[in-house]
Amino acid sequence: MSTILLAGGAGYIGSHTAVELINAGYDVIVADNYANSSPESISRVEKITGKKIALYEADVSNAADMEKIFSKEHIDAVIHFAGLKAVGESVQKPLLYYRNNIDTTLTLLETMAKYNVNNIIFSSSATVYGEANKVPYLETMPRGECTNPYGWTKSMMEQILTDAAAADEALSVVLLRYFNPIGAHESGMIGEDPQGIPNNLMPYVTQVAVGKRECLTIFGNDYPTKDGTCTRDYIHVVDLAKGHVKAIGYILSQDKCCDIFNLGTGTPYSVTEIVETFERVNGVKVNHIYGDRRSGDLAECYANADKALEVLGWKTEKTLEDMCRDSWNWQKQNPNGYRG
Repeated sequence: MSTILLAGGAGYIGSHTAVELINAGYDVIVADNYANSSPESISRVEKITGKKIALYEADVSNAADMEKIFSKEHIDAVIHFAGLKAVGESVQKPLLYYRNNIDTTLTLLETMAKYNVNNIIFSSSATVYGEANKVPYLETMPRGECTNPYGWTKSMMEQILTDAAAADEALSVVLLRYFNPIGAHESGMIGEDPQGIPNNLMPYVTQVAVGKRECLTIFGNDYPTKDGTCTRDYIHVVDLAKGHVKAIGYILSQDKCCDIFNLGTGTPYSVTEIVETFERVNGVKVNHIYGDRRSGDLAECYANADKALEVLGWKTEKTLEDMCRDSWNWQKQNPNGYRG
């Protein structure tokens, strides 16, 4: 069976993808420097799956670190999750984000070329559609003007990978544009474990519910949406992980490809709907208030995911209720994340 290297694989999406790849019969190797993750996630993946994972503490942007892994392991494909991901921090520290995120991609591609590894799947984002494109977003739309350095790194890395594939007839690339992953593995053993104040909605909701934070501020209730709050395409992280398994099967079956796929449900939910569904499904109260709009927030963002269904045979299976229930199950069992 094929061996897949998960670069940055100890993080939220990487750890769930590791579970689904192992369940599908793949061998998994993980490289991570734990900048915003924990080795504990991988030990829990091993407990969930009953399989040992080759785990390397390594900086994906460091050529010597990558050299050690590629020289020792036989790798059939790489899934590139590695990178810094906090939007606000990227505005404050743009050079850190450009240096780190783009270097990881360049180093991976250079090392892959040296060791004749010709398949890479990249963890991209709906943020590359920018502000000008109309929802629902289609893969054929041009990349837009991003609103922050984090988004620009995703856009630039897409361009780097596309150019590399065009120049190298052996290199196959799949760009997966994520929408808004939430939820956790149904066991409650792995989930989203943000460092410090959460940047994303659901971990903030769960931390308020568990008593770690006092109150959720919903930014803006005067948008032109069904209830005035922003709408997003929330996708269960396990559905997202299964999308990577389908993408691996696809890329390994092609002689050559360079493709883009949206991974989303195609159904927008508002922030208020998320909070109300979370409260209803879990029987807990989430203290929340409405504040001013936050700059750079779009009123609506959701996918057209038809291409992923047609080409990969993938579609989401989990409901919003599942997402809320599994998020709470993880937070309840792990009030301090992987730190006990």
